[in-house]
Amino acid sequence: MNDIIETEEVVAARGVKVVFGAVKALDGADLIIRAGECLGLVGHNGAGKSTIVNVINGGLTPHEGTISYGGAPGRQGISAARAGGVRCVFQELSLCPNLTISENVRIMHPGMSGRNWRGRALSAIRQTIDDIFPGHGIDCEATISDLSIAERQMVEIAINFCRTPDAPRLVILDEPTSSLDAGLAEQLMAYVRRFVREGGSVLLISHILGEILSTATRIVVMKDGRVVANRIASEFTTRTLVEAMGSVVKDQDRQKTARVRSSEKVLSMAQRRGSEIAFEAYRGEIIGLAGLGGHGQTEALLDLYLAKNSSWLPNRKADLAFVAGDRSLNGTFSLWSILKNLSVASLRDISSGGLVDRSRESELGAEWKKRIEIRTPDMGNKILSLSGGNQQKVLFARALATTASTVLMDDPMRGVDIGTKQEVYDILRTEAAHGRTFIWYSTEMDEIRLCDRVYVFRDGAIQAELVGEDITEQNVLAASFSGEAQP
Repeated sequence: MNDIIETEEVVAARGVKVVFGAVKALDGADLIIRAGECLGLVGHNGAGKSTIVNVINGGLTPHEGTISYGGAPGRQGISAARAGGVRCVFQELSLCPNLTISENVRIMHPGMSGRNWRGRALSAIRQTIDDIFPGHGIDCEATISDLSIAERQMVEIAINFCRTPDAPRLVILDEPTSSLDAGLAEQLMAYVRRFVREGGSVLLISHILGEILSTATRIVVMKDGRVVANRIASEFTTRTLVEAMGSVVKDQDRQKTARVRSSEKVLSMAQRRGSEIAFEAYRGEIIGLAGLGGHGQTEALLDLYLAKNSSWLPNRKADLAFVAGDRSLNGTFSLWSILKNLSVASLRDISSGGLVDRSRESELGAEWKKRIEIRTPDMGNKILSLSGGNQQKVLFARALATTASTVLMDDPMRGVDIGTKQEVYDILRTEAAHGRTFIWYSTEMDEIRLCDRVYVFRDGAIQAELVGEDITEQNVLAASFSGEAQP
């Protein structure tokens, strides 16, 4: 611990207070990041993590407290943070979709100018992305809009680690693996450990506690805008870390019951090209879509939805609800309130005579605010006033609040804290027991193991169907790489 204390400060926030109306986002928080360490920052959605990140990266000026870069107080703002070597990968990706990868590099690193800047930007991003994600397969000359969400996340991470020509001193990674499969996530964590060993610093924010415990050298826990724990990582276990966050660890019961499958088929899909297995879903099942990211799981969900709906326009009776994976692009209505974002899929159920019953709408919002713990003092606030994880809760509540008998979920737990995840798992089991069907694409193996059946995808085709006790990480990985040429 003494070695950590004596290391040079890269960024230090002391006694920081930030208030939004009646909400204390930060209440005297201290966060000091030193050279050569990976600081893990954890806490429930709304604990203040994103706010203190915005203070450190210069995007938000605190109402009280001090910020210093490299031990030199007095400088604040984005320019000071950049001059101090601070770079940030935001939870909500910030790439310009209409520009190429190289042009996005130029925007992020304006010093890369002059003759042949495109060539130098292309060379830098290729080298960095190859270092972090070997075998990635991304065309570095592509336009951002042509990339999958996982590829966009990989590119934004690589842009921030680029040497242009200087390496960053601190890289803030806010839920950096939310769209990455387990293999890509481990590649990133391995690179972070190497970067830190070479003297760089990383602030790692993740609700996947295994990543924090395996990668961080020190862990800070936040709750209600304050730091409630600050210890070296080896002093924590998953249980003690969750308890420090203020949650009770629930042992997930993965014992598969031998219940008789319903004879009522609710969805089906013909064999996809290259597959000998057809997709089927029965009433009351929780079905997982697994495999490496970008291998056709999201496309399968869209095909299932469109098979029941001729277009994305709402039908008179909604039998399907959909939880989008990219909340900023396909999920939230950014100019609307939290309540409007939640109730929009239930308007027919809370309307009479063609007019929305405001009292019923408010009751719906209050019920789900409490049930899924949306952290806001007022459901009339704008949706963007919420943290990313709380925005995701709203999308989840929007689908569950409908009368739809089947819910399609495209990695719906991205950026959601572990306490809420456990509550949502309980909701899923309860709803499934009452006959609701869930079809769930997830990049997290813990979630896949909660399913009754799992279809494993590779190259757009279903490679395997796993049931009950056969749903293991080993079997999912084996199916994910089936047919791949052996060295």
